[in-house]
Amino acid sequence: MLKLVFGLIVSEYMEKNSGQHLLYKKLGETPNQAVMRFKMENKAYFDVPMTYAGRLDPIAEGLLLVLSGVEILEKEKYLDLKKTYVFEILWGFSTDTLDLLGLVSTKELSIPTTVEVKKAVEELVGKFEQKYPAYSSKPVNGVPLLTWARSGKLHEIEIPKHEVEIFEAGHISRRTIKGSDLLNDVKAKIKLVIGDFRQKEILNKWVEILVNNLEKDFVIDQISMSASSGFYVRQLVSDFAGVFDAIATTFHIKRTRIGEFDINDCL
Repeated sequence: MLKLVFGLIVSEYMEKNSGQHLLYKKLGETPNQAVMRFKMENKAYFDVPMTYAGRLDPIAEGLLLVLSGVEILEKEKYLDLKKTYVFEILWGFSTDTLDLLGLVSTKELSIPTTVEVKKAVEELVGKFEQKYPAYSSKPVNGVPLLTWARSGKLHEIEIPKHEVEIFEAGHISRRTIKGSDLLNDVKAKIKLVIGDFRQKEILNKWVEILVNNLEKDFVIDQISMSASSGFYVRQLVSDFAGVFDAIATTFHIKRTRIGEFDINDCL
């Protein structure tokens, strides 16, 4: 009888605190850290089961759809919603994580013109096979790809691909940034990240490359894109640069929409 009563209380509590929550995941946070921040700010949800539908990397920011209570049982239907992003491409650099939070290298290769980028971006619309980033949670033989990558064993496996679709894509703008400002930006973003992401090693490598290029101008393109679930912006940026025999890494990502949920409605 006691178990039944307790079960009814728990069930009622779960129902009462069940729902959808639109969180703004801050730059530097992991999705789990964003959820914990929400719980600390909203004590009524502290002991309520919560999960997010669609992760964002630590160095990305924007809309995070979080489910609570019995709504977590409906997670699958939210995972399939299309996502909209505004992101930036930094030309002339590549990293092992395909974004700023990675070990960087650089090459003096030609950079496509604004017209070329605009045309190529518009031609991305449609379905295609996309490789999973080496630094991602996709399991291969039961082990996440990032574990294979960190242990230097990527050569022992074949990185899987999956079908994704881009629904809309457009070039927003192009700008340049001085090496000194780029280095300050990278330092600021990396310092926001909490946890073991090789921050010290990564930052040292960025400093090594940029310290002698503080007055040099580097090119950044801003792109808007709506894509299917499972799409990786940073993998797209790396592959896109390859079309021009160039290299590039993802400078910034902001997710602005998930299905009908909009970033302007964030808590």
